[in-house]
Amino acid sequence: MKIGYLGMGAWGFCLASLLAAKGYELTCWTTKQALADRLNQTREHPSLPGHIAKGNLHFTTDLKAALIQSELLIESVTSAGLRPVLEKVKAVGPLNIPLIMTSKGIEQGSGLILPDVAIQTLGPQVKSQVGFLSGPGFAEEVIRNLPTSVVGSAYDPNLLMTVCQIFTTPTFRVYPNADIHGVAFGGALKNIIAIACGICEGLGLGNSSKAALMTRGLHEIRKLAVAQGCKAETLNGLSGMGDLFLTCSSFISRNFRFGHLMTQGLTPKEAQDKIGMVVEGAYTCVSALQLSEKLNVSMPITKIIHEIIYKDMKPQIAVNALMERAIKEEHL
Repeated sequence: MKIGYLGMGAWGFCLASLLAAKGYELTCWTTKQALADRLNQTREHPSLPGHIAKGNLHFTTDLKAALIQSELLIESVTSAGLRPVLEKVKAVGPLNIPLIMTSKGIEQGSGLILPDVAIQTLGPQVKSQVGFLSGPGFAEEVIRNLPTSVVGSAYDPNLLMTVCQIFTTPTFRVYPNADIHGVAFGGALKNIIAIACGICEGLGLGNSSKAALMTRGLHEIRKLAVAQGCKAETLNGLSGMGDLFLTCSSFISRNFRFGHLMTQGLTPKEAQDKIGMVVEGAYTCVSALQLSEKLNVSMPITKIIHEIIYKDMKPQIAVNALMERAIKEEHL
């Protein structure tokens, strides 16, 4: 099978390498000419040093080259960049092949999960062709073939199974879940809680406080997802609790590092610049707050993270604000 791949960040390169090792032929698109040249020459991503990709991979800045003759399209671009990229895809011609999405986020303004952004951009006729891959996986570990389990989803049952079959390897297990909205909300919202846990770590508040943040954070995620018609049990699985635990407990997570850096005196912009990659939780906390206000769903952790990033609230003051909230009975 010939596959077009959009986006060559660390996760995109990791998954493209996984697929090439399975024997698929991939043409991988990036907006950065220097990165495309480097990957064609060295097969080694700058964010994943020491890991040389094997198999049939070609890297290009020519979008049409990634689309022509491809039988499947996969994307791993940023949440904010998704719609503009898909507009470019649409300009090349109608999408008549399946699109599997791996980006995690909620679009600002529209409040749409990213698979629905694709449908709105490319047209309702593509709905049955849109699939999704999400769950707990770090590129640094997956590319080393460390055992990982994630979730595949799609609007169409046949494509759902195709997603799982294409990506599954002896060390990368993909479980099917038809609740694509629940899978997407879990993957998007956990990044906000990871920022909170990074702040917690930076302030030296201990493991008990991180456990509380993850538990109450999962509660926030589940409330918003259910208000959008998702299944509550989806958020208890790999794409919810699993991804939340991974992202909230490791410095490999750029969202966790972002929160930690802000406790060291860096501004949000300085922290973002130091990480050198997009911090999706900083983007998604805006759209999550917009959506929670529209649906009248209380999300205190999300609101506090928004205050820290965009309204200069000091992290310690934010912690005090959370701890001083009125106590209510725990409902799960």
